[in-house]
Amino acid sequence: MERAGRMLLAVAAVVAAFALYPQLFPTRLNLGVAIVLFAAMATAWDVLGGWGGQLSLGHAALLGIGGYTMALLSLRLGVAPWWGMLAGVALATLFAAGWGWLVFRLRGPYFALSTIAVAEMLRLVAINWKRVTGGAEGLFIKTLPQPFGLNLFDRTVEFYLGLGLLGLTLLVAWWLSWSRFGYYLQAIREDQDSAQAMGVNPTRYKILAFMISAAFTAAGGALFALYVSFFEPHIIFDIGVSVELALIAYIGGAGTVFGPTIGAVLLLAAGDLFRNYFQQANLLIYGILIILIVRFAPEGVAGGWTFLVRRWPRARRPAAAPAE
Repeated sequence: MERAGRMLLAVAAVVAAFALYPQLFPTRLNLGVAIVLFAAMATAWDVLGGWGGQLSLGHAALLGIGGYTMALLSLRLGVAPWWGMLAGVALATLFAAGWGWLVFRLRGPYFALSTIAVAEMLRLVAINWKRVTGGAEGLFIKTLPQPFGLNLFDRTVEFYLGLGLLGLTLLVAWWLSWSRFGYYLQAIREDQDSAQAMGVNPTRYKILAFMISAAFTAAGGALFALYVSFFEPHIIFDIGVSVELALIAYIGGAGTVFGPTIGAVLLLAAGDLFRNYFQQANLLIYGILIILIVRFAPEGVAGGWTFLVRRWPRARRPAAAPAE
């Protein structure tokens, strides 16, 4: 528990450091909001993908459920956005329970392919159910009530809402790092058959992990809808969003507390920098950066750092004298 206590202090320090961002970079708030939102959603993805070892390429569906539920309830029925967000979280959690019950009997690439299929079905529903979702033209969020006088279109407000969500997801990752539930997920990730032989019910724990992941991803989707104020099915249900969440987690270090946050800072900041300085060549350089990280740090930046820290004392330790 001593290590868990130190890790909790580290979580508090990271959130406190992020809280200074609007004061340090007041002209870069768009980037800051994107970083905290994608860090939170990638950490949520990591609950299932990193800790549980289940590669999901359909998390865009959960993001879309959260965003569309909040926006539709607000625009069509006048429901306050915070209640719409909670409704989206509840709907996504129930959806993930049913979705997990159907697909967790599959393993390996079949599970990943099934998640793509579900997300694609939701995208087609959103496109063709024009009367409700606005179809391919999408939805505009023009006005919203101001809870406690807060303008939800203000980038500083959106940043701190995203930071609050990131803090919650980091607490979940911290809990997974020392709890029995987290150990069960890691056992399933490493060897599902052995875990089952030890009495762990893989389907049950994977569904629970999926529900937790879905709840926070849907909350991130609602905040993302506020951030962009306009979204349509081709953007919010796009497989590219799911791939980006997985990529952020893997580059930073899947199955670690801070890996997805590190990945979000690296990839989003690098992408923004390369767009400004290299224009058309930015995607090429972005791709080279990803290849280098995967080549030299296959366990992600956090995993590579842990490896170096563990090897450093050994490298400094004098070699043992040969036995006489």
